[in-house]
Amino acid sequence: MTHANAAHPLVEMRDIHVSFGGIKAVDHVSIDVYPGEVVGLLGHNGAGKSTLIKVLSGAYKRDAGEIFINGEKVEIHNPRDARAHNIETIYQTLALADNLDAASNLFLGREITNPLGFVNDDAMEAETRKIMGKLNPNFKKFADPVSALSGGQRQSVAIARAVYFDARILIMDEPTAALGPHETQMVADLIKQLKKAGIGIFLISHDIHDVLDLCDRASVMKNGKLVGTVNVDDVTDDDLLSMIILGKKPDEETITS
Repeated sequence: MTHANAAHPLVEMRDIHVSFGGIKAVDHVSIDVYPGEVVGLLGHNGAGKSTLIKVLSGAYKRDAGEIFINGEKVEIHNPRDARAHNIETIYQTLALADNLDAASNLFLGREITNPLGFVNDDAMEAETRKIMGKLNPNFKKFADPVSALSGGQRQSVAIARAVYFDARILIMDEPTAALGPHETQMVADLIKQLKKAGIGIFLISHDIHDVLDLCDRASVMKNGKLVGTVNVDDVTDDDLLSMIILGKKPDEETITS
């Protein structure tokens, strides 16, 4: 397993609880991710997976529970706190500025300026070319607005932005939703690159095959509770389906939580 030599998980969310007006959206859930590992989060709409992950990204406040990063307890009250702990989130909507090119999106709000305080477009494009060369060498549309890019290329820009600003922990929300097979493969290749760089990824998905293809472990939620966490190599898609639908774990020996 990837994390055999890692002393601590990159992130450990322990006994997290979130309620909205008496409804337990997340009911005492614990999950973790190690360096260079992808953990899939599966479950129906309303299972609580997005709420759980929004606690880590600083979008929601938890009512109870603890978050540890590299073994140290941390407080995350807002997205700025999350970023300070090198946590970046790539939402399904990607939050890109459609009318701007890749470099302007990469540095949006964090522009490189020259000594006179003007935005240094050349420096930003050079840096964008450098990071894209590592992540997606086939990317060539540096001058185009991102609205002209394909879904996979847009993902590349969003991922490049996260990685450039030192993300160690990446939250990916349905990264292959609405992508065709070729684009899905592009995102899969990007994820493999990130794993090699030692980044830990939480991947929220509805697609069991995505999780089986891309993840090392899968954590399944139902009605706000954690059904269980399994090694992907130890389970079939039927096992995962019964966890999602019935809230039933496969044989206990495959459970790693």
